[in-house]
Amino acid sequence: MKLAILMEDTCGNPQCRSEHGLSVYIETNKHRLLVDTGATDAFLENAEVLGIDLKKVDTLILSHGHYDHAGGILAFREVNPDAEIYMQRSAAEDYYHGERYIGIDKRITGLSRVHLLDGDWRIDEELFLFSKITGRKYFAKSNLLLSKRVDGKNKQDSFGHEQCLVIAQGQEHTLVSGCAHNGILNILSRYQELFADEPKTVVSGFHMMKKGAYTQEETEMIQETAKQLARMDTVFYSGHCTGSPAMALMAPILQEKLIEIHSGMQICG
Repeated sequence: MKLAILMEDTCGNPQCRSEHGLSVYIETNKHRLLVDTGATDAFLENAEVLGIDLKKVDTLILSHGHYDHAGGILAFREVNPDAEIYMQRSAAEDYYHGERYIGIDKRITGLSRVHLLDGDWRIDEELFLFSKITGRKYFAKSNLLLSKRVDGKNKQDSFGHEQCLVIAQGQEHTLVSGCAHNGILNILSRYQELFADEPKTVVSGFHMMKKGAYTQEETEMIQETAKQLARMDTVFYSGHCTGSPAMALMAPILQEKLIEIHSGMQICG
């Protein structure tokens, strides 16, 4: 399997652009995939730099309903009118950070070949989508700033619009998430309920980024998360909303099991 980071907050290739957003290109035995499209159409330029033909993408997965993951979908559709697009139906609802709208462009739901899902969905023997992540172990406090507007009032976002992709290649699984708003340990718990195993690889932001310093409680939560991840026989590729301070806290614990991603980075395995 081949992966390329088409967009991320930091740049790993001087020819590629970066922005606050995430987009991952994946080649499997059967598919050419996109998971998310960053905040703008800049991921298209990065794909060109990396020699990736997005016209050949057959499937686009939207991980959740925030602009920094969906901002390039309309531009992608102009380049590629045929790819199937999968998103949770609730990803099109109205999401806010304080009073700032951070949801997706509503025109996305009117595009051709858009599948609005209401929970788990198997695309084929290679690709499976799951949601319904209800655990709240080590739930990031930054999530408390995020809301959904219902009947003119903001209520705490439960992140039911978040979905994760499982890619099967033989007996090995890769788990791809966007921001892991539900918490990476809770996502892995749901994965284990479904598959009774551990993924070989995880590609995901951990949503640990914060303005200002961590409290002692937050520091301990990040370190304990890393300790529990380190017990798994899994390699974690992370970035975007994880944040450099959190990566620095986790790196001594996870060591070679934690790899930081950047725009323009290519991964084979």
